[in-house]
Amino acid sequence: PKVVAVQFFMFCQKSHKTSLLEEILDQLETVGSNKEGLLYGVPVSIKDNCGYKGHDSSCGVLLHLEQPVQEDAVLVQVLKKQGAIPFVKTNVPQGLLSYDCSNPMYGQTVNPHNLQKTSGGSSGGEGALIGGGGSLLAIGSDIGGSIRIPASFCGICGFKPTAGRLSSQGFQAACRGQKSVPSTPGPIARDVDSLALCMQALLCDHMFSLDPTVPPLPFNMQIYQSSKPLRIGYLECDGFQQPSPSMVRSVREVKALLEQAGHTFVPFQPLRIKEALYELMLKVVPFKIPLDPTLKQQILPYTFPVWLKKTLSFLLKPWFPRTSISLRALCGVGSVPKLWKQHAAVEDYIKDTIAHWRRCNIDVLLCPVIAPAYNLLYCAKNSTILSYTMLYNLLNFPAGVVPVTTVTKEDEEELKHYAGIYQDVYDKLFKEAVTGGEGLPVAVQCVALPWQEELCLRFMKEVEQLVKQSRK
Repeated sequence: PKVVAVQFFMFCQKSHKTSLLEEILDQLETVGSNKEGLLYGVPVSIKDNCGYKGHDSSCGVLLHLEQPVQEDAVLVQVLKKQGAIPFVKTNVPQGLLSYDCSNPMYGQTVNPHNLQKTSGGSSGGEGALIGGGGSLLAIGSDIGGSIRIPASFCGICGFKPTAGRLSSQGFQAACRGQKSVPSTPGPIARDVDSLALCMQALLCDHMFSLDPTVPPLPFNMQIYQSSKPLRIGYLECDGFQQPSPSMVRSVREVKALLEQAGHTFVPFQPLRIKEALYELMLKVVPFKIPLDPTLKQQILPYTFPVWLKKTLSFLLKPWFPRTSISLRALCGVGSVPKLWKQHAAVEDYIKDTIAHWRRCNIDVLLCPVIAPAYNLLYCAKNSTILSYTMLYNLLNFPAGVVPVTTVTKEDEEELKHYAGIYQDVYDKLFKEAVTGGEGLPVAVQCVALPWQEELCLRFMKEVEQLVKQSRK
């Protein structure tokens, strides 16, 4: 383990990390006392906002610098109990409010496959470190795709459990108290078995005793290892943002492999996606200067006075409907009764979606995830594509991504003719963002109903295995 630790140390010195956990040497002396741990001797990287005693959880915000936390997060305590060795904290975007990965303190994290592309965010440091071979396992967090997008961009696996399945105690938030869309920690790794092993290790009596708010549901290995044929819902486009050619192709190719393996497919379309994205999810988060360059264009509309947002929304509606609805949503909820009404609307949306899922009689869902990795400085310019990941945070459904292919010359050629559904500025910017992606990883997204993490991971594992077999 000491040799491995030194190798990881050297790698981290050259990568975008926020803090090397120098206590690693002490851990190496004591890890031998717990050889029964499921993660015995495994080096684990943790996202910046995950609490580690004696180190900052900055969230990429100056306000949190030089304020070391006093106690390990519950998940860090459980990792250590299981024999794992947390060795580094990794970079995040400013305030965690971006699917890029840059902040004024630690700079820009780039993609290990192409340094002109972003690693994604907000768990972008983890995506780059694991995608570049610098870590075996990571703990990230996800509130709008923050695990799944970096995993997709960097060609690795990432998993967002149902919020509440894993403890969030000890995770720092840039703005506490937001309840409409729950954040959740989850594992990131190079393969699905590693994700499942991490979930099995974390879902133990030690975590349940440290955090009684977590339901005591151990990992169900029987479901994960099941080979029962599935009824799989699928979609290629959510009707709100046209996906890139490689996103569509990845779903079609995986669908064909699963059909050959004996699974049944059912078309599935999300309900009221425009309402879900803007009316139920979009929230104002305050920022303090200085703003990172990757966020300035994203945050600018938040600074407009309400009267200006409403006026621009009205004027732009006939020609730029998505810009109009975005500005209207940025006006905020407005009052406590309206906040309660918004929470009720979220509850209704979840109920309606589950009813729709059951009418389709499906077990799991196969759908696109944002790909390929963006050119730098484009994430702040386009929020519409987040409909492919944020929806499952709103619904609180477990979701994970598995890399299945890479961008081809044919994909790039087809992208030249990309116009989008609305043919507006967002469609134009998305096309620019993903241009030049030949050879970059492309993933698919797998989704299940709440608390069915084992079924979702089982589905992900089958996708992974079928893709590997098809390559052989």
